[in-house]
Amino acid sequence: MGLGFPGILKSVKTQSPVRERACQRVFDWHYISYSKRQTMSGTMTEKTEESLFKGVDLHPQTNNANHHTREISLTQLIVRRGQPFKLTLNLRQPFNASVQPLCISAATGKRPTEKQGTLSFFGVPDVVKRSPSAKAVWKVELDKGSSTVTGNLILTITPPADTPIGEYTMTVKHRDQEMVLAKPVVLFNPWCPDDWVYLKDENEINEYVMNEQGIIYKGSSNYIDSCNWDFGQFEDDMVDICLRMLDLNPKYMKDPGDDVSARCNPIYVSRVVSAMINSDDDRGVLEGRWGGSFIGGVLPSRWTGSYAILKRWFVIGSYPVKYGQCWVFAGVMCSVMRLLGIPCRVVTNFESAHDNDRSLTIDVYHADYGVREKPTQDSVWNYHVWVEAWMRRPDLAKDGKYDGWQVLDPTPQEKSQGVYCCGPAPVVAILNGETDLKYDTPFVFAEVNADCIDWLVKADGSKVNIFSDTARVGQNISTKSVGSNKRMNITDSYKYREGTEKERSVFHYATTRDLSKVDEIEKKEEETDVVTPVIPPQPPSQPMSMHFEEVTPPKYCKDVRLMLVLQSTSSAAMRLSINISVQAMRYNGSPAGTIQTEVKEETLQSGKDLSVPIQVPFSAYHKLMIECDNMKVSALVTDKEKPDNTYLAVHDVVLLDPPISITVSGITKLNREAEGEVVFMNPVTETLKECTLTISGSGLLKEDIEVKIPDLKTNNRICVKFPFVPYKPGNKTLVADFDCSTFRDIKGSCTVDVKL
Repeated sequence: MGLGFPGILKSVKTQSPVRERACQRVFDWHYISYSKRQTMSGTMTEKTEESLFKGVDLHPQTNNANHHTREISLTQLIVRRGQPFKLTLNLRQPFNASVQPLCISAATGKRPTEKQGTLSFFGVPDVVKRSPSAKAVWKVELDKGSSTVTGNLILTITPPADTPIGEYTMTVKHRDQEMVLAKPVVLFNPWCPDDWVYLKDENEINEYVMNEQGIIYKGSSNYIDSCNWDFGQFEDDMVDICLRMLDLNPKYMKDPGDDVSARCNPIYVSRVVSAMINSDDDRGVLEGRWGGSFIGGVLPSRWTGSYAILKRWFVIGSYPVKYGQCWVFAGVMCSVMRLLGIPCRVVTNFESAHDNDRSLTIDVYHADYGVREKPTQDSVWNYHVWVEAWMRRPDLAKDGKYDGWQVLDPTPQEKSQGVYCCGPAPVVAILNGETDLKYDTPFVFAEVNADCIDWLVKADGSKVNIFSDTARVGQNISTKSVGSNKRMNITDSYKYREGTEKERSVFHYATTRDLSKVDEIEKKEEETDVVTPVIPPQPPSQPMSMHFEEVTPPKYCKDVRLMLVLQSTSSAAMRLSINISVQAMRYNGSPAGTIQTEVKEETLQSGKDLSVPIQVPFSAYHKLMIECDNMKVSALVTDKEKPDNTYLAVHDVVLLDPPISITVSGITKLNREAEGEVVFMNPVTETLKECTLTISGSGLLKEDIEVKIPDLKTNNRICVKFPFVPYKPGNKTLVADFDCSTFRDIKGSCTVDVKL
């Protein structure tokens, strides 16, 4: 793309309003007039002085390909720091560097300064006077292929690996004339060893930076459900969207100079992004809601990707999009981080503790009939989703001890330094219980390590500890594997194996800061050259035990059938009162309502097993479960002859969604129309009303397809065919979402291989 000076002016004026104003401020600062104005007969006329500059070719296609940004744009120059890019500057006269040097500046932000690294002066030859305190100095070399005689100059320009990310205005001055040379966007560079986000493995970069499709895990530790998520980080306007997000953060509003300067640091940037994804204390992207009415917004379960959310926020003037929950917050943050060049992945922690008082214990209260009665601010979520970002942490240790994956959580739970954000917290610090390290390591440690204590609240208000569980929290911590759709269990990177001496010693250290037990275990392991074996917890001897079994797989729209199995180890028969409660639960551990309760009296014979059937009809649960994620079935059993002997069993039931299929027939080619088909059958004995089908997929559909479906009678089937024109090659994902008044957001997906 060759642009002379008028072309540069035009490109400035066609920016989005926010970026245009920022560009114009810098442009005004550098601009030297090419025209002389004279007043004649009361009118203004111009006499144009011939420019020394003939034009400039930014080589955006070549540069962007070399910088792994061609997926973002083929026309806008987008480069990565620490890596050179080339421009061709054409002069109208021969170039003699020793007589008339070429002076170049690169500036970003409202108030660029050399001291803050937001303004850099450099040139050919590099005889530019700089401030002694100049940071992040850019470099330029004259390529050997240049022709100084004809004024054809090929410039190799390198932004340093510690330069702030963002949009720059580069100006060039030769003799007494000056022009805007380029307006590159500079991103983090995970391919550059000097960049703090450097990631050595190319396959991991392809997954954690370049992959636009992903998987987010939901459900429960026993029913792990994989949901396709469309990150869409390279869709239209994503650069402008992410830069606007940075420019609207409160720290920028308070001190633009310091904020833009700090954008050299991925630790700082990731913390800002974590705060800006939620809208609790700023003009962030998403408003969260975990219950009540969702009128005026979109159900969190409806979203299938980040781009629709980010684009809506951008278009409506940067007001919060309604509504999000943890997996939506995490998915959106992952998209922004990948666009900026920071390796990022979405992580799900099953049985995730929210330890409000930071005691590292979660207290759960039950009344005599087995239903949680006393409210508590502590909770255990079925699952909680956050992100990990890869970066160095020289702020914590110079030897690289805390480099690597860092936990960041954009879901607004607790404030961190007065702001609703979380992290970055080094995963290795969480593993070793180093809860004194920044940022927010104690909160994340509790999410994966807190102990659970169940209390029975009696009629007189007294409490009895009926169950303690040190292993429940932090199960099956999961993320998508590199290069495949398989689930990767990364629990061992967060915590030592439950029941080992090392796990308990780390927990002790996290709560007391006493290293003695940890040192003792490590010394023992060094002497024996083996890891301390797992020691299963030894519960006190009990006359009986019990657990739940599922008679059939629990399917939505079908009755749920369970069996409570009681096993006797007593030498005498036991007369038992069995209180069974079934509650509809939101995924964050809060009950939405009681589905049913029942009390049974049974006798458990000595040395025998007793099976108690439990059936939950669809008619009993379906209204409450429309907005819920699972059922919690509790059995509180009391020995009638020894009332102080009380036993508790709890089981989470996640209902399997009815099937929906989406398929594409034939070979799919880039920019050629293809056809897809969605099929869904009503599986319930009632007519489905308010039916909507939504089809989405970045790289395949520029806009979501939404189809209103007529009321669907029992056993009737819909078949919807739709055309689409793929606009990106490679493996892409189509997602179908069926929603109605009886159940919410049933999803199906298929992979589409788009050929060139």
